[in-house]
Amino acid sequence: MAMMTVRPLRFAALVLVAALAASSAPFEAAQAQADNNFFGNLFKPPGQVRSGNQQAQPDQTESMVTRIDRLESQLRQMTGQMEQLQYRNQQLEQQLRLLQGDTGAGTAAAGEPARRPDVFDPAAQAGAPGAPRPLGGGGASGAPMDLGTLSGAVAGGSGQPAASPKELFDLGFGALQRQDYAGAGDTFEQFVKLYPTDRATPDAYYWLGESQYLRKSFKEAAQNFLKVSTDYPNAVKAPDALLRLGQSLAGIGEKDAACATLNAVGNKYPRASATVKQGVEREQKRAGC
Repeated sequence: MAMMTVRPLRFAALVLVAALAASSAPFEAAQAQADNNFFGNLFKPPGQVRSGNQQAQPDQTESMVTRIDRLESQLRQMTGQMEQLQYRNQQLEQQLRLLQGDTGAGTAAAGEPARRPDVFDPAAQAGAPGAPRPLGGGGASGAPMDLGTLSGAVAGGSGQPAASPKELFDLGFGALQRQDYAGAGDTFEQFVKLYPTDRATPDAYYWLGESQYLRKSFKEAAQNFLKVSTDYPNAVKAPDALLRLGQSLAGIGEKDAACATLNAVGNKYPRASATVKQGVEREQKRAGC
């Protein structure tokens, strides 16, 4: 009877042990798999390590901050470039305003430059004071000009009468014809000092600048051509002065200002002579405008 009681108990114990073994098998397998992945996970980047059956998500906040920093840096660079362009544009606009003068003067010069009684035109007023005469040509009395006497008058020696505007202008223009550019420059500079309100003064400034341009004194020439363009915009030589101003600026390396000046010639003087227009086109190609 006792033997029969022990056997059922042993049988029940065996069944219980088998059940426990079967139920613990999946846990042990999972634990073993986790143990096998430990060293592999140890050397993976943080975003690739598995925790159980789930993979960790990347740090989106850190990525977003990096992108914002990069965009802010690019924006600062673009802002600096825009400020530089705006500053350069303001400089060019200021130079162009100096060349074009006020709006009223530009409107009056939209057509052919207006003829004014105070503007000297050597072609239309050949006999007027200040018109150049051929060297050796007769004066008002038919006698040839005495250049030595005129030179003494310009120098202002004691007892010498001052040269008239016409005589002084003729002296400077004659020096240009002889290619005595230094002498011509001195004479025209004396003219604008002695006769600042004479009708020939705009042309005297132009020929003064021309004598300097031909000596490659581009900076000084640009100042006198600018004087004609701004103070005497309706002078006969104003279109030529604006062209020469662009050439002088190109001569001192101011390419942007030179190109802006050359472009202004056609806008300000649409009826300028063919010689001036051809000179503008030629100089634009030379300067690479």
